[in-house]
Amino acid sequence: MTTRARTKTVSWSQANARRLDRQFLSGGPSPAGRPAPDVTGAVAAMLGAHAQVLSAAEHSVGLRAPGTTRTDVRAALWARRSLVKTFGPRGTVHLLPADELPMWTGALSAVPAGGSPFPKDARMTPEQVEAVVAAVADALTGAELTVDELSDEVVARTGPWAGDLVMPAFQGMWPRWRQVLHLAGHRGALCYAPNRGRKATYTNPGAVPMPAQEATAALVRRYLRAYGPATPVHFAQWLAAPRGWAGRLFDELAGAGAIEEVAFEGTGAAWVAAGDTRFPSGAPHGVRLLPYFDAFAIASRPRERLFAGAAYARALAGGQAGNFPVLLVDGAVAGVWHQRRSGKRIAVTVEPLSPLDAARTRELEEQVERLGEVLEGTPELTVGEVTVGGHA
Repeated sequence: MTTRARTKTVSWSQANARRLDRQFLSGGPSPAGRPAPDVTGAVAAMLGAHAQVLSAAEHSVGLRAPGTTRTDVRAALWARRSLVKTFGPRGTVHLLPADELPMWTGALSAVPAGGSPFPKDARMTPEQVEAVVAAVADALTGAELTVDELSDEVVARTGPWAGDLVMPAFQGMWPRWRQVLHLAGHRGALCYAPNRGRKATYTNPGAVPMPAQEATAALVRRYLRAYGPATPVHFAQWLAAPRGWAGRLFDELAGAGAIEEVAFEGTGAAWVAAGDTRFPSGAPHGVRLLPYFDAFAIASRPRERLFAGAAYARALAGGQAGNFPVLLVDGAVAGVWHQRRSGKRIAVTVEPLSPLDAARTRELEEQVERLGEVLEGTPELTVGEVTVGGHA
């Protein structure tokens, strides 16, 4: 008679504590005795720093890499080129480690495309998509071009159809080819280069994507080590991928012994990387200020456990994490905050959902000082009224 191995049970507190440890956000000893990360290591640990607002990405990195300032992040990005600014998970702008770009481009380009959100007369055929991606890669090889310069090069290499002004934009219309800009990033044909004045520029990073099967397997294992236990649905939500595709991917990896099942409190069956079943025994502790779209707030699931009670209504925008910078107390969202910069002065206003005791207030003051160090400014803290509704 064969006895089935007992499935490990993981509590929310255990999972949350481990995620914080592996994000270098716990404030305790580094996980598994690892030293605190440098800029690139911090970005790797969080699986990319959301960088639509670069100062938010700089803050996210500085939280995890002691002593880091925004100048250090920018040096890694534009001088040392150990980071790349490109289109990452969910098609949004991220900072990614340059040496991990083959994995990212291999995995992101393997995600099946959904239906086109554009009107029928604006859409592109599969052949046109491939022609544009190839044109982008060719035009940007050894060059740094603004989007208008890149547009001229793409149209010259493909045809007038690519330049048809059919895409609604902020003030006017964009050319047809712009709808695959993020896809060119996912394919490894495009990334950001340093700004030219106030204009963004793009270049070809020269990274060869890893084979799709190898890349997706590597990304799932990395994701589970950072944010597990997790389900295929959690992974699909984080990546903005079809749920069916994610489910099949997890089935394949489970069959190959690359991931293993655990019982996760409030979720049921969930997954961790094979052999990665050790969790902290202590509950999370400490105060943190997470900026817009911090990776921990985005990827931690189930979301209603991280944003418990009043935090779900106050700190989420229609269930979407990241639109509000959040106050994290003992591993749970406990308020929102915002900042306003004028020269070197950074006015920081924190709105907790319940009053902070003296010890937590001291920790908050330390976090505000750290924010000033990262962003190279002089912070001033105001603790606002305890709020449940309204806007920051």
